[in-house]
Amino acid sequence: MEQKLSITSTQRILSGHEIPVLGYGLYQVPFTEAEHLSIEALKAGYRHIDSAAAYKNEKQGVSAVELAGLKRSEVFLTTKVPPKATGYEAARQSIEDSLKKAETDYFDLILLHAPFGGKEGRLGAWRALVEAQKSGKTRSIGVSNFGIHHLQELEEYIRSGGGGRIEVGQYELHPWLGRADLVAWLRERGVVIEAYSPLARGTRMEEAVLHKISKKHNKSPAQILIRWSLQKGFIPLPKSVSPERIRENANVFDFELDEEDMKSLHTNEYSPSTWDPTVHKD
Repeated sequence: MEQKLSITSTQRILSGHEIPVLGYGLYQVPFTEAEHLSIEALKAGYRHIDSAAAYKNEKQGVSAVELAGLKRSEVFLTTKVPPKATGYEAARQSIEDSLKKAETDYFDLILLHAPFGGKEGRLGAWRALVEAQKSGKTRSIGVSNFGIHHLQELEEYIRSGGGGRIEVGQYELHPWLGRADLVAWLRERGVVIEAYSPLARGTRMEEAVLHKISKKHNKSPAQILIRWSLQKGFIPLPKSVSPERIRENANVFDFELDEEDMKSLHTNEYSPSTWDPTVHKD
């Protein structure tokens, strides 16, 4: 690799802002636990917390920053406009609600969580995102779970004067769901790619190839998968409710997978471990 990655490494977003290469994901983390687990992540060196309105733990992710003794500007915070908040007005209200609930003046990144609501709903929600970015309520904007057909629709809208840029794309990504076509589309346009469920929700931990590489590097299967994601140029967002595993998931910067390892982890599978809105036709 050209430059050695560390937990303080970042990628540059098209907006000009920097995003840490490793994030702590709050998906399915109960709000009763989200604050103290986010504090554990921040103590372990994470400077990036990924939440969403649908997770119902935005406030806990934000409050953890101050409780961990950090400044708001030191942590990259993400939320998402929920799948049901389609259209301009619903998305605009969702953004206002998220800011109010989280008790923060801005988010570093707001994404559209899913490509639902039909063309009018998607483009209306995007308009609300662009407006929020212009008014300083979010520094960067992007999408999650948009298929190529949804992305092309949005790109056409932007080119025709709709405003904004697709700056970040968040998808389920791991060796059994490489999404080569989507990744290529996003890379061609300089979009930062985030990987949610980078551990395939634990469903592939017994794979023989994973255990072979794990033994070779004296690292856990989870650490191998996170390292794979980093070396693919993605920003992994591993989620855990165990402080020990949160720390373990961050301990991935003292080794590298070699070319043989990466080739061994290349599959032609298309095996989502969770929902897959990219195939949504409407």
